[in-house]
Amino acid sequence: MTGIEVTGASRWYGNVVAVNDITMSIGPGVTGLLGPNGAGKTTLLHMMAGFLPPSRGAISIGGQATWRNPDMFLTVALVPDRDSVYAFLTGEEFVLATARLHKLPDPLAAARAAIEMVEMTAAQDRRISTYSKGMRQRIKVAAALVHDPQVVLLDEPFNGMDPRQRLQMMDLLHEQAGKGRVIVFSSHILEEVERLSGTIQVIVGGRLAASGDFRAIRRLMTNRPHVFVVRSSDDRSLGAALIGRQAVRAVELTQNGLQVQASDYGTFTRELAGLSRHHGISLTEVLPADESLESVFTYLLAS
Repeated sequence: MTGIEVTGASRWYGNVVAVNDITMSIGPGVTGLLGPNGAGKTTLLHMMAGFLPPSRGAISIGGQATWRNPDMFLTVALVPDRDSVYAFLTGEEFVLATARLHKLPDPLAAARAAIEMVEMTAAQDRRISTYSKGMRQRIKVAAALVHDPQVVLLDEPFNGMDPRQRLQMMDLLHEQAGKGRVIVFSSHILEEVERLSGTIQVIVGGRLAASGDFRAIRRLMTNRPHVFVVRSSDDRSLGAALIGRQAVRAVELTQNGLQVQASDYGTFTRELAGLSRHHGISLTEVLPADESLESVFTYLLAS
């Protein structure tokens, strides 16, 4: 099974440390590489793709080192954030050139199939210089997918795309992941990562700040209170019953129900069910209010 292994990887430029001692494992499916601008995401992706050597540590895909391993390019593709395309070429010529570099048996058919996947067939005969930012992004994805890679690395792939294009691209990446491929994309936009992938690798200041399912990460942050919105048949009585419970830090009665701060996720949810049953109160909704990716990201940056 193809997977990415990053072991103690660091990369520095003179006195500037871009990536600092990162260790992670990434398997098939969609994984979001999240972090603010300048966090080291692009450098890490370029090392995964074999375009940069780690200054220290190692990166391998399928058990093979990515650096100085040209055969790796047969199974790995990188979609860079920068517009590294020849603007005088048409979209089809650009993707076809990539297919020929990979020595595919029928490069024209492969190019046209990849272009169709990203819904660029209608514009394939236009010069890339006439494309919008979103169109250039899509033609780069087509070029990356033309040789049917097992690992696809994308750096800020949704930049410049309109909402419809973003949804189409998200569907395409999910489809590729469903075929057992490893899809890793970087973004600093929380909504993109949350909609496309529940599995995240959070990079802050060149370091790995968190890894895994973002909801599970949030629940492990025991030093931060968990916020719930609770609606019931008698919010006032339930609020009074909750006050003083060991797992409850604060209770506020609002127009939309109770807002409860709990110190322990599991203890609170278990006690809430028993408490409501004891007082004859029916629960209509219990909604974690701060399990969004934005909450996790905010907490990590503040740590």
